[in-house]
Amino acid sequence: MSIKKVLIVDDSPTERHFLGELLTKAGYQVLTAESGEEAVAKVKDIMPDLILMDVVMPGMNGFQATRIISRDDVTKHIPIIMCTSKNQETDMVWGKRQGAVEYIVKPVDPQELFNKIAALS
Repeated sequence: MSIKKVLIVDDSPTERHFLGELLTKAGYQVLTAESGEEAVAKVKDIMPDLILMDVVMPGMNGFQATRIISRDDVTKHIPIIMCTSKNQETDMVWGKRQGAVEYIVKPVDPQELFNKIAALS
């Protein structure tokens, strides 16, 4: 699978900007969503190749959005990397149970992110 289009889901404008700049400079097309609800609403229209999902967001959290996206027949093939400050082992296990393929703890190490993306390609 070739990853070109990435959806960044995070309620923090700073995080969206940081990840967006990082990925854009590396040649990826970047789209953003500010909430789990927005991600779920947009994902079928934009059909990204990868989703970077924050966990802690108002309303629908990233675990809930990941579960919805990863269990829908139309979107379940899209890999989701949880990208969050929640660094407990239980959070990582729970994220993967919801359908995430990887889990990165903030602050994001760019090399770690690119390595995980490359492993999915």
